[in-house]
Amino acid sequence: MFQDEAGFGRINKPKYCWCRKGVRPSVPCHHIREYRYVYGAVEPINGEGCFLIMPYCNTDCMNVFLNHLSCSYPDDIIILVCDGAAWHKANALVIPENIKMIFIPPYTPEMNPIEQIWKEIRKRGFRNEVFQTLSKVVDRLCDTIRSISAHTITSITARDWIIKAFN
Repeated sequence: MFQDEAGFGRINKPKYCWCRKGVRPSVPCHHIREYRYVYGAVEPINGEGCFLIMPYCNTDCMNVFLNHLSCSYPDDIIILVCDGAAWHKANALVIPENIKMIFIPPYTPEMNPIEQIWKEIRKRGFRNEVFQTLSKVVDRLCDTIRSISAHTITSITARDWIIKAFN
């Protein structure tokens, strides 16, 4: 499985949109810095995913996610591919027995296909919209994550080198 975290919040960046010729679109925007973080792990070959929304990106939240992931797949040995974030390598990190972590080289986010899942979530649920509360961001995040099927995860993340490595 490939693992990463992404922040979603009330701050937004205007995105391109369609409008009638000669009309300049009006896109709402604000810069309120309130965030929640999605911890996720995806399996590119069968499209399974495990996601958890947490308040912070830190070792404590990573421990909660690893425990959740381990309990979600209690009969499996999970090879978890991660980037080099500090909380992925912290001394206080408690790695469950059925999870083995390996790390991609530094500065190579293109090697972690879950990065494309974050782009899909942003495209589906977070374009040109202002959220009045952080709980509305979390609600939208939950709805958007649930809308992503196993087929979509596979189509976005199954790269040739991954498929060849496991066949």
